[in-house]
Amino acid sequence: MRDYELIYIISPDVAEDEVPALVDKINDFVTSRGGTVDEVDRWGKRKLAYPIDRFREGNYVLSRLKLEPRTTRELESNLQISEKILRHLLVRTTS
Repeated sequence: MRDYELIYIISPDVAEDEVPALVDKINDFVTSRGGTVDEVDRWGKRKLAYPIDRFREGNYVLSRLKLEPRTTRELESNLQISEKILRHLLVRTTS
């Protein structure tokens, strides 16, 4: 298992009360594949540096997780096809 940081931007079209459910869905994906979610930090709605798909703001979420390297491709492909996620970045960290 390796340590990763995942930051993703949720579309502002997603209602505020639906954001925790979406975060839980991503966390459940990680745990169902044998990983662990160590920390979830919701930054809230913030202005984007540049427009993405006509949006000028989004809900930022930072997750610190442990995951097998082979599972990262599956996680990233699921985040890419999701219409609710504008952008994501998965980075391996050292600890």
